[in-house]
Amino acid sequence: MRAHCVERSVAKRHAPATISDLKSFKKKSDGIQVVVETPKGSRNKYAFDPEQRVFALKKVLPAGMAFPYDFGFVPSTLADDGDPVDVLVLMDEPAFAGCLLQCRLIGVIDGEQTDGKKKTRNDRLVAIEEDNHSYSAIHHIDDLGKAFVRELEEFFVNYHELTGKRFKILDVRGPKEARRRVEAGRRQARKQA
Repeated sequence: MRAHCVERSVAKRHAPATISDLKSFKKKSDGIQVVVETPKGSRNKYAFDPEQRVFALKKVLPAGMAFPYDFGFVPSTLADDGDPVDVLVLMDEPAFAGCLLQCRLIGVIDGEQTDGKKKTRNDRLVAIEEDNHSYSAIHHIDDLGKAFVRELEEFFVNYHELTGKRFKILDVRGPKEARRRVEAGRRQARKQA
């Protein structure tokens, strides 16, 4: 019994206090870590609530519309919109809210969100889960093809339209720019800490 208590206290000392305390990058790798908020195929949009330390239902999409892939964030980052850096993850099967994925960046969809007169950058990184099979040969967003990328762009445009916001696609860039966005998000999160 005593040994069990000691092991638990050691585990607590080395474990992150919250999801927000997880590292952005994997050790000794170019890969990033992504916490899934909303699984592929879900009409429910979930978001991590750091104050309550739970995944909360944020909204329900209308019938016929669902998330095309797992959607989440890079922990220990902060984007221009005040939330962690967003990531759309392509993989074989849907994960679940709170699942930690090891991913490689393939690009970024640069976007600008307009809510009334207020404009905010709201870029979406695109990544591939490292152990998947279907997308194992994809290393750059251009490898997906123009039609596939256009479908991703249209999802974000339509998703924002449902909430009374406008989402404008500014550009689509590769993995080097996506990594720069993660690094900028890490710097911004450290400033806010």
